[in-house]
Amino acid sequence: MTSDPMQAVQEFILGRNPELGSVTRDLDLIDSRAINSLAFVEFIFLLEELTQEPIDPEEVDLDDFRTLDALEARFFKKETA
Repeated sequence: MTSDPMQAVQEFILGRNPELGSVTRDLDLIDSRAINSLAFVEFIFLLEELTQEPIDPEEVDLDDFRTLDALEARFFKKETA
């Protein structure tokens, strides 16, 4: 697995959806079914592995998973003090 978490996310998505060819930053991953209900739990595990933090389903919104930009903003951008 790559050291770039967003690259790992793209590889996960393309590994399950090779017909996409590529994943743009603004592709709606849910509406396009790039992440479907069957892969969602596995995807959460991947995000937990990449962030090294548990993800509480009650603290996230479906919109956090819609695009690569949303994923990056929610899970990989650390707030600075």
